[in-house]
Amino acid sequence: MTNIFAYSKDTIKKAAQIIKDGGLVSFPTETVYGLGANVYNAKAVANIFATKGRPTFNPLISHICELNTFYELSEVDTRAEALAKKFWPGPLTMVVKRKDLSPSLDLVCAGLKTMSVRMPNHPVALELIKESGVPIAAPSANRSQSISPTTARHVFESLGEKVDMIIDGGSCKVGVESTIIDLTTKDTVLLRAGGLAKETIEEFLGEEIIISQGNPNTPTSPGQMLKHYAPRIPLRINITPQEKREDEFYIGFGNMECNLNLSKTEDLTEAAANLFAYMHLAEEQTKYPAIAMAPIPMKGLGLAINDRIKRASYR
Repeated sequence: MTNIFAYSKDTIKKAAQIIKDGGLVSFPTETVYGLGANVYNAKAVANIFATKGRPTFNPLISHICELNTFYELSEVDTRAEALAKKFWPGPLTMVVKRKDLSPSLDLVCAGLKTMSVRMPNHPVALELIKESGVPIAAPSANRSQSISPTTARHVFESLGEKVDMIIDGGSCKVGVESTIIDLTTKDTVLLRAGGLAKETIEEFLGEEIIISQGNPNTPTSPGQMLKHYAPRIPLRINITPQEKREDEFYIGFGNMECNLNLSKTEDLTEAAANLFAYMHLAEEQTKYPAIAMAPIPMKGLGLAINDRIKRASYR
């Protein structure tokens, strides 16, 4: 793993130079590890798509480290500003209308007149963005449609030496990608459930958020493809212990017998943090040819967990 570097000030300087030179750097965020490039370098952004095997019609999230950049890139109304001041840095991505219509941003935005922006809540990510001097486009650092990475090792096992540098910042605390909301209409629309609960945003805004199912053929944000986050072996979801087959590696939730338990105490925050790591372990084991997962409640972060496992089990 010659391209994995432990975090240090020197590592950040070298990583920032790679970003400036048009290379790819994988870095930790509180959600998952990202695969980053300079948003204004179309060739570097194209390399993200090529490295992941990701369709170019699937837009990327632009990561920033200060609010001023949000105002420079996009049209920020009072709702977006209030959400940014409340929940950034954090696992919230906002889809807003582009102010910067430079053609260099077209690939990041998949040709749309909107862009997805977030400020990650991780010191390594924020330091890298600041040192690079540009917003960093970054989807999850894994092959397209495979399980998202929550450790530097996961990144290397998925992408290997295709990444110029992988910064090891430990395990990701949230463990599922950011929540994505669309703010381009008068309604607030949930495009992807994620690390910030829908109910938390609704309570802050004082309004109900509309859930969009999205169109996987013309996604307006990341995470809307029908098949996503998928292990290499079949996965069945919402399987009770009684329904589990003998040939299945069982991922449980709550007080039950299983191979791995997302949370024995039914803590959805703990379950979200463990989700992708446990899916990696289930995929890597060789005793069972398939995976089954226990039902997860559809509330709080359970909405994000169910979204991920539904796409991971899609055949």
